[in-house]
Amino acid sequence: MFDRRAAVALLVSPLLLTGCGGGAEATGRRTPAARPAPTATPTPPPTSEPLVEPAPRRMAGLGPKIHAAIPDRSRQAVVVTGRGRNSPLSTVVLHERSATSWQPGTVWPAHNALRGWSTHHTAGDLRSPVGVYTLSDAGGLLADPGSRLPYHHSSGFVSPGTGFEGEPLAGTFDYVVAIDYNRRPGTSPLDWTRPLGPGRGGGVWFPVDHGGPTHGCVSVAKSHMKDLLRTLDPKLHPVVVMGYADWLAL
Repeated sequence: MFDRRAAVALLVSPLLLTGCGGGAEATGRRTPAARPAPTATPTPPPTSEPLVEPAPRRMAGLGPKIHAAIPDRSRQAVVVTGRGRNSPLSTVVLHERSATSWQPGTVWPAHNALRGWSTHHTAGDLRSPVGVYTLSDAGGLLADPGSRLPYHHSSGFVSPGTGFEGEPLAGTFDYVVAIDYNRRPGTSPLDWTRPLGPGRGGGVWFPVDHGGPTHGCVSVAKSHMKDLLRTLDPKLHPVVVMGYADWLAL
C-alpha cells in the first residue's frame, strides 16, 4: 500500500507522471507546459469508535432500579407481578428482548406463596423471595417435553398430600424450572445445596399450578409450563424478575 505522502507527490509532480508513462514521450522536443494537477482532498480517517447497542425501553411495570438489575446479556425475562405484598395471586409474562425494546408475550395467571412476598426470604416464612434470578435448570416427573434448558427427569419429583385450600398436589412437579435463589446453578432442581445456608430457604421453582397458594414457588398451568420449557433458551441467558407490583416499580 502506498504511503499517503507518496500518493500526493504522484498527483502533483509531472516528472514522475512522465517517468511512469503517464505523460508525453521523451523525444527531445519541447512539450507544452502541463496543466497543474488538481489538489487532492484529504480523506478523513475512519472512525474507530465502537458501535453501542441502545438500551431497550423498560418493561411495563418495572422501575429503573429493578430494570437495572437485569444482566445486560439477558435476552429473555419472565416477569412475575404479585397482586400485593401479602397476596398469593400474581401474573406471569415472558418477555424477549429486541434491539430497541422488550417484547411481552401472553399474560398468564399464577400463584405465589400463601403469605405473599419477602425481601429477606427465610425457610418456612410462606413468602416468595423478590428479586432478579437466573434460570439455569429444569426437570420433572414426566419425560422432557422439548426443554432447551438442561432437563433432569427423575421419579424424585413427587408432591404428595394437599395444598392450603385442600386441593390435591399430585402432578405439581410434573414439570419444573428451578429459580436460582439459594441454589447451585448447573445442577438438578432436586439438588439441595444452599449457598446462603438452609435458614434462607430454597427449592423455589416454577411448577405446575395446583389451584392454590404455594410455599414459595410461582406456579402456572401445565400448558404454560411446557411453553416455558420449550422457549427459555440458555443461549439467551434467561432470568426471572419477581415481586409484588409496588416493589417491581422501584
